[in-house]
Amino acid sequence: MTDPDPEDKRAATGHPDTGVADAVLREGVDGAWELILTGPWTRNHTRPDTAAVLAGIRRASPRTLRLREDHLTAWDSSLLALLRRILLAGNEMGWEMEVSRLRPGIRELLRLATAVPEQEPVSTGRREGVLSWLGRLALEQVSAWWDGVGFLGSVTLACLRALRGRARFRGRDVWLMLGACGPDALPIISLISFLMGLILAFVGAVQLRLFGAEIYVADLVAIGVVRAMGAIMTGIVMAGRSGAAFAAQLGTMEVNEEIDAFRTMGIDPIEFLVLPRLLALTLMMPLLCLYADVMGILGGLAVGVGLMRIGLVQYVVETRRIVGLNDLGVGLFMSVVFGILIALAGCLRGLQSGRSSAAVGQAATRAVVTGIVWIVVATAIITVLCNALGV
Repeated sequence: MTDPDPEDKRAATGHPDTGVADAVLREGVDGAWELILTGPWTRNHTRPDTAAVLAGIRRASPRTLRLREDHLTAWDSSLLALLRRILLAGNEMGWEMEVSRLRPGIRELLRLATAVPEQEPVSTGRREGVLSWLGRLALEQVSAWWDGVGFLGSVTLACLRALRGRARFRGRDVWLMLGACGPDALPIISLISFLMGLILAFVGAVQLRLFGAEIYVADLVAIGVVRAMGAIMTGIVMAGRSGAAFAAQLGTMEVNEEIDAFRTMGIDPIEFLVLPRLLALTLMMPLLCLYADVMGILGGLAVGVGLMRIGLVQYVVETRRIVGLNDLGVGLFMSVVFGILIALAGCLRGLQSGRSSAAVGQAATRAVVTGIVWIVVATAIITVLCNALGV
């Protein structure tokens, strides 16, 4: 790299015929520093050392650094690697970077190269201590909880505005989400719920047969499915289906900068994107839970009537006798809570997604894990409250 005297205002023309690339750093007339790239910047030609170029720029300590080309005859990824390192150093040092004088192809590839953050290399040095690891984990958890509280507050305010009729979202989006969360989910709900009722009945039948109490298979399946298992299994299925879909949709919009565009236009993404999904899943979960209850009871009936030789009418009468409105109410209440939690988990992880395809996949995975964890915690809390209240 050549570093001419700041007073030297000669234009760097380069010498393409020599097969040598050059990077000339000089101070412009307006006080900004310019890095002028000349010659063939390819791996097959001689070119300045990247570290030397960066060292020269750091010594100049420019407030504004303008990247430009002059007789740049050829270039490949080696030039992009140099420019990328310069841009990263400029962001770190607080330099104002100008790339408008580079040709459009270089600018576009440079934008793509800097869009995805560089992955952290695997450390080969001393292992992290236990206290350091615990401290870092605690800080990450505090930050995650703080982000979650802020998101919950924004959603609450958006819901209050919706109740007053001031929220800005399209009713058509709610109907589209209702279709995606409801009818499209019926096949998987049918299969899982039927098999769940069948398994409960078979496990209970093996033990109840020892006491000659096969009829109580109907009680076991009906209470277990209607009161808890129907809502829980529906919630887990929807967490893996709709929760991941919400996270992937919002994460993709984050990658494409569509959410930033909404904010620029003055549209709240919480109202326009989160509320339709929250409303749709909250409304559909009780209906899906009722459907899952029916399919679960049918699974138990298949075992009771087909395997245990219980009469069909006798099984149905026993099921109607044992199931009360309080059991049905607890299950439906669980399903509403699960619908809210799944929608919040999916939308939260989607809005937290990074701006790369890998980040979208990670957001979907985190949405499923978060939704299932919240379902388990909510089930425990609701079960303890119902036991305390005698419901």
